[in-house]
Amino acid sequence: MKIIIHGGFFSESSTCDQTKIDKQQSMERIVKEAYQYLETHTALETVVFANSLLENDPLFNAGIGSQIQSDGEIRMSASIMDGVSKKMSGVINIEKVKNPILVAEKLLTVDDRILSGNGATQYAREQGFPEFSTEIPQRRAEYEEKKNANRQGTVGCVALDKEGKIAVATSTGGKGFELVGRVSDSATVAGNYCNEFCGVSCTGVGEDIVSGAVAAKIVTRVTDGQPIQEAFAKTFKELLPFDGFCGAIAIDSFGNIFHQDSHPKMVFASYDGINLDIFN
Repeated sequence: MKIIIHGGFFSESSTCDQTKIDKQQSMERIVKEAYQYLETHTALETVVFANSLLENDPLFNAGIGSQIQSDGEIRMSASIMDGVSKKMSGVINIEKVKNPILVAEKLLTVDDRILSGNGATQYAREQGFPEFSTEIPQRRAEYEEKKNANRQGTVGCVALDKEGKIAVATSTGGKGFELVGRVSDSATVAGNYCNEFCGVSCTGVGEDIVSGAVAAKIVTRVTDGQPIQEAFAKTFKELLPFDGFCGAIAIDSFGNIFHQDSHPKMVFASYDGINLDIFN
């Protein structure tokens, strides 16, 4: 059993030492709590659980603490993918829900598994998710001062359970001050993808991640027999011509954990019950 999580890029919030310490402590707490959950749950259940913990922490740009778009509203996106069934589900630009990842989980059981905008929000209400404001004072202040126009951030998790099954989940509050209707990578196969061989969750500039088809490429290359390190190296090399801003985490079916970023530092933590690896 192994798990890895990410919380976007450290530069998205602050460079101060206290913020770094706070994020390290949160990442350690969440990855250990999620691993404990993994001991008695499937990989699919665990990636949803881990993402909900990240969404509930205002230090990260997903769920509570999400960025505000150019019209002053918050719209979030999230998706999950099951490496066993190969099913992916997600929500794009959903509004006023506490945990978009839980709405994405609900959609995994229906035919129309990716919903956007008002349709996603309406579905959440019909499924009993109450209206909830994820805005925090810091995000409103940043919006008013237009300081957040170039921020990037997402949260995600990849888990390998005791039966060798892999699942992945990704959630984002957007980049901040984006055009209304802008679609991030988080609910696409570029930003969130897995099968029985590998799972990948991405963070960074969504447009760059989509241009590079990052998650799908890495998983496909591992499936075709490339070692995970080589799959990452080749995929990130293909980002260089347009200076793609991306970070990615992954676990393969052999239990290899890997992460890489093109513009350090990505916030991440991995845990296997003994060894903890965390950004520093």
